[in-house]
Amino acid sequence: MKTVKGILISLLFAATSLSVFAGSTVPSANTGYTQTKYPIVLVHGLFGFDNIAGFDYFHAIPQALTRSGAKVFVAQVSATNSSEQRGEQLLRQVRYVRAVTGANKVNLIGHSHGSPTARYVASVAPQFVASVTSVGGVNKGSEFADVVRKAFQPGSVGEAGAVAAANALSGLISFLSGGSSLPQDPLASLDSLSTKGSLAFNAKYPEGIPTSRCGEGQYRASNGVYYYSWSGTSTVTNVLDLSDPVLFATGLFFSEANDGLVGRCSTHLGRVIRDNYRMNHLDEVNGFFGLHHLFDTDPVTVYRQHANRLKQQGL
Repeated sequence: MKTVKGILISLLFAATSLSVFAGSTVPSANTGYTQTKYPIVLVHGLFGFDNIAGFDYFHAIPQALTRSGAKVFVAQVSATNSSEQRGEQLLRQVRYVRAVTGANKVNLIGHSHGSPTARYVASVAPQFVASVTSVGGVNKGSEFADVVRKAFQPGSVGEAGAVAAANALSGLISFLSGGSSLPQDPLASLDSLSTKGSLAFNAKYPEGIPTSRCGEGQYRASNGVYYYSWSGTSTVTNVLDLSDPVLFATGLFFSEANDGLVGRCSTHLGRVIRDNYRMNHLDEVNGFFGLHHLFDTDPVTVYRQHANRLKQQGL
């Protein structure tokens, strides 16, 4: 976990400083607004990373959380692989966080494919996990993943070309982020994120999954872990965001409101905090340098509010 050192340094710096953002004052670390009982571990999604050349996947979010009291770690798992393989990688890092902090448990917050990755850990090692939060999580599959899977039939030339391109991209991401040792498997990712693959995963690891199509799951599952979720349902959110046209196009493949890559109902897990933020899939992690909808909640604020929610719950 390459970013652990940087996060711990920011914790020390935050303890002696106040930060003021335009239009609002952020509480100092002494206020403890985000000071959860257990450390927070952020888990990236498909083609994700922890940090590349100073650019965070969760842009400005770890810093905002640590500034007001949280202990935050950013996991690094395979950019492309199955939910189970990514989950095993995450489990090793959860053990590391427990060792360096002395905490018995962690709060996992997973974006996109990071949600089933985190859910796997909570299911196989619930004694290590206080809560799982899904942010734009692929919990019941992605219709766009289904379209891609159908477009590239198993064994076809098209599939081979797509896999080669995806391997090149994931390999580059791993190299730049210092995770070259992590195995990459684009087809395993695609199958995991499809509706068929997600439903098979849910049959093995059902905690927090709604039993109805678009309802809520158990807030506190039988394994003792608390489950939460939130997501956006907009694709075009800021005229300056170059990713908006891409997510607008991918969003057209869905039969329901979506964030460009995941449908609204698929994101539901445990207690649904909100499923209609005016955010697209990248806005949910404050992506593309923090550009987001001007008339909805700042993504960083949503994470801070959720950390406070976990704190109030005693997590």
